[in-house]
Amino acid sequence: MMIEIMNATKTYGSGENATEALKGVSLTLNDGGFTVLLGASGSGKSTLLHIASGLEHPDNGTVKYDGVDIASMNDKQLTAFRKEKIGFIFQQYYLLPGLNVDKNVKMGADLAGNRDYRKTIEDVGLGDKLFKLPSELSGGEQQRVSIARALSKNPKVLFLDEPTGALDEETGRQVLEYICVLQKELGFVMVMVTHNTNIAEMADTVVKMNSGKIVETIVNTNKKSAYEIGW
Repeated sequence: MMIEIMNATKTYGSGENATEALKGVSLTLNDGGFTVLLGASGSGKSTLLHIASGLEHPDNGTVKYDGVDIASMNDKQLTAFRKEKIGFIFQQYYLLPGLNVDKNVKMGADLAGNRDYRKTIEDVGLGDKLFKLPSELSGGEQQRVSIARALSKNPKVLFLDEPTGALDEETGRQVLEYICVLQKELGFVMVMVTHNTNIAEMADTVVKMNSGKIVETIVNTNKKSAYEIGW
């Protein structure tokens, strides 16, 4: 699946309080590629992720998935599109507190009819935590549940916003390596916002943003694994 963003703009607020978060951004995300978005706080990278994933509408511009412009969809159409095509991993875990690990991940798996979701739970190192509630898990373990839930959905595109922020180095490397191996196997598009510039060394493409614009795009010819980068 190819994603083409053309001349996307987004402004929050109005009048003197208006903030231009995106100023005519254009970006192509290639089928099977891994793109990292880098930039300081307020650079527009999270807004670009939200626009690209259909969480928000751009004020102007197009966001095309294999030629279909999701920016012109209404909220109901967008919800159905995201349900079928998109996986999300955020800094916040968004786990349902009354459901155990197994059932939280099964929610994502059920959207794709995936009955083998427990393998995903095992692969992120939580095979012995199946029946624990989120309140019984550490922050890092909760993040791994959210990662397993997103991956068990078998998404066509996976969006990640600081996915290792709550993880220690060892677990962070383990989870990143697992996600990247799975991405190569399944060929989904992957887009990650991160402050960790070392993670950019794992990506195919690095997009640097500043003040709502793309200021540099780097094609990485020497990709590293999660165990080869600094932390």
